[in-house]
Amino acid sequence: MKKILVTMTSMYIGGAERSLIGLLSAIDYTKYQVDLLLYRHEGEFLPFIPKQVRILPYMPQYDTLDRPIKNLLCSKRFLFGVARLIAKVKTRLYCKRHSIKKTVWVSLQNNTRCILPLLPKIEGTYDIAIGFLGIHDILVKKVTAKIKLGWIHTDYGQLAPNPKMDRQVYDRLDYIVNVSQECTNIFVQKYPQYKKKAITVENILSPAVVRQQARQADVSKEMDLSGRYKILCSVGRFTKEKNFDNVPDICRRMLEKGCSVKWYIIGYGADEQLIKEKIKQCGVERHVILLGKKVNPYPYIESCDLYVQPSRAEGKAVTVREAQMLCKPVAIANFATAKSQLTDGVDGMIVPMDNNGCAQALEKLLDDPESLRRLGENCAQADYSNRAEVEKIYRLEEGSL
Repeated sequence: MKKILVTMTSMYIGGAERSLIGLLSAIDYTKYQVDLLLYRHEGEFLPFIPKQVRILPYMPQYDTLDRPIKNLLCSKRFLFGVARLIAKVKTRLYCKRHSIKKTVWVSLQNNTRCILPLLPKIEGTYDIAIGFLGIHDILVKKVTAKIKLGWIHTDYGQLAPNPKMDRQVYDRLDYIVNVSQECTNIFVQKYPQYKKKAITVENILSPAVVRQQARQADVSKEMDLSGRYKILCSVGRFTKEKNFDNVPDICRRMLEKGCSVKWYIIGYGADEQLIKEKIKQCGVERHVILLGKKVNPYPYIESCDLYVQPSRAEGKAVTVREAQMLCKPVAIANFATAKSQLTDGVDGMIVPMDNNGCAQALEKLLDDPESLRRLGENCAQADYSNRAEVEKIYRLEEGSL
């Protein structure tokens, strides 16, 4: 039996985590043994990991990658705390030297690189090793495998990595996996030398599971389903990329035009306070409602009139695909990879990025019941599961892709 290792940070609520559950659920366990290395044995999605997967024992060294430095020092993990402090200084110096404002990816690169010497190697030899999220130094340096795949879940054009550190990793990976063809194209534009290594494996999801879970809760106490308002819904982490900080202004513009809407946002994250401040500034406290973290967002999506993804950037938004599985009309902002998410005017609409243009397009769509009905019906005719995508991984191992 062939052996696969998958590395992952944790199983907290997120699109990549949902995608991982889909991948693990699609694997043929009569042919493959799958080990899962979680840096942190935490997260709401832990119970959804298929029972055939062997979760490797917890290694406390690995959960130091994204713990607060103060936490590491207070728990007397001084070497790890010092390594993270060194990484922080390196990040600041590099970003200052290169006038980089987007520091997240460089910070992740330096954190991983500085912690790496303190991490134990992963025992065993694998036929395939998959780094499913984040920086792939661990996959390169701490894992023994015939084939190593590093996953990228975002639009690489929106990142500001240290190219030298990137190359040191990508030179040693066998394949670099992107979640849409557009993301692959953007990655290759940035690093044309990796064109032969860059492949596309789309997110694998289960329509049956999504539809079943959509029926598991009554959300009428949390959402105004009286019929007096058009109901919009969005799901995602509260980060700059998701653009939820602009939703209050978009909603305000729609209300000023006489469009009666309530916009429910499911999620959590660092930008929560900013979003709350924008809601107050725009005076839309009764119309933009933050519902918080939900393990099962599907009953909320099922109850909306229109699912909206207002993001500044996406790799391949899992929640957009899940909304389509529920046959909901979808509108997404015109970010760089938008055309890889849906076919504009067929199974969704692409709306302008600017707040005024977005508000006008959403208002127009909500005032057109026939268009909403047609978009939903077209979604019902499509197969969004992508289960066949797992065959690409098998073919890589067989050398036939």
